[in-house]
Amino acid sequence: MTDTATGKTTLLTIDDRLSLRYQRTGSGSPMVLLHTIRGQLEYFRDLVPRLAERYTIYAVDMPGHGHSPIDRSASFEEPYFRHAIVSFIERLDLRDVTLVGESIGAVVAITVAAAIPDRIRAVFALNTYDYETRYADGVRRGNLLANVAMGSFAVPIVGAISAALENRFILRQVVGGGFYDSRKLPDDIVAEFDRVGRRPGYRWLERKVLAGWRSWGAARAQYANVRAPVTLVYGENDWSRPAERQRTEQAIPNARALTLPETGHFSALERPREIADIILGGAAQNGKPAPIRLRTT
Repeated sequence: MTDTATGKTTLLTIDDRLSLRYQRTGSGSPMVLLHTIRGQLEYFRDLVPRLAERYTIYAVDMPGHGHSPIDRSASFEEPYFRHAIVSFIERLDLRDVTLVGESIGAVVAITVAAAIPDRIRAVFALNTYDYETRYADGVRRGNLLANVAMGSFAVPIVGAISAALENRFILRQVVGGGFYDSRKLPDDIVAEFDRVGRRPGYRWLERKVLAGWRSWGAARAQYANVRAPVTLVYGENDWSRPAERQRTEQAIPNARALTLPETGHFSALERPREIADIILGGAAQNGKPAPIRLRTT
């Protein structure tokens, strides 16, 4: 369903086990977009056109997600995702990069900035997913159905059965639990997630990523090494709790935190206009964040 700008996607081979699908759109300095768990580059379909007039956008299917190949020998923990995106940036020789990530993509954006500081200009981390205390803790905070579904995933046999039985209705309810107003969840996005979820090995991948939940909290140890300015954006109704947000902000040397009212965990889908306003108004200038104005509806 790729429908932003040219709609063309490319598969970049990193090595004999790792390849990443991505889409390049727009013109200007590079901006890399990193999606949520079980997401893909189409997650940003309403955000990309708003940014592409000022940036060259690289929207990436992270390892195994979307239409990127699944390597069953990989760990699918945070360091693996970090390595993949660092390799992506280095392979394309991108410099002066702005990183934008949502959820686990936000964690990867921050740790990539710590790993290759000389290539990163600024980071926008949306609803950073670095606070889990149990398997799929964040998703399970979404609603009762999400809690039941993700809790069942923690039991291998039961989880495999639950994944096999998932239909579009259940998927909509689970993803909708990450919205302030679930009516804003686009039907075509649900259909695409459902279609991609039927790829061979995708259910295994989903459970593998969830099983690595400890790695996302452990990633906070990397935050102190970030040199670029970081803007943390939280939906007022994100799954994270106030103390967890404060802990993340305090761990990053040059961070500021913003709260977007009436917004859930999937902010780039629910509020693309407001997210674009934040990014375009707050892009780093001379190493410091510029003033921004939030627009709410």
